[in-house]
Amino acid sequence: MEEVTEAVNNLRINDSHKKNRIQVSNTKKPLFFYVNLAKRYMQQHNEVELSALGMGKCFFPLAAIATVVTIAEILKNNGLAVEKKIMTSTVDIKDESSGRPIQKAKIEIMLGKSEKFDELMAAAAADEKDDAEGAEQS
Repeated sequence: MEEVTEAVNNLRINDSHKKNRIQVSNTKKPLFFYVNLAKRYMQQHNEVELSALGMGKCFFPLAAIATVVTIAEILKNNGLAVEKKIMTSTVDIKDESSGRPIQKAKIEIMLGKSEKFDELMAAAAADEKDDAEGAEQS
């Protein structure tokens, strides 16, 4: 597991020029943490790249990949994003117990703002403001 963490950290270092990339891992972060982060990245950069590695010996070996797909589907189904590109590959990572390289599945999904993104985000912000004002009056 440590070698996977190290590989992911190395990916972050090597790809640090991509400021709109979200690397999803099998952490305990809730799904909507990533959904909201993707919305913020799309506001700032007009597109977001979601990336994940499948974990070989983990109890849920493809949980991060499934999470990336779910994030993309939530954003698309809510009319916020359009799919620009989907890339799949395998990455060789050294197995800590055997010392041999093992292949991990990798997915990258590039999403762009939909035509209605700004309008939908403005409406959501107005709803949040109304909710906050209503709570103060209660």
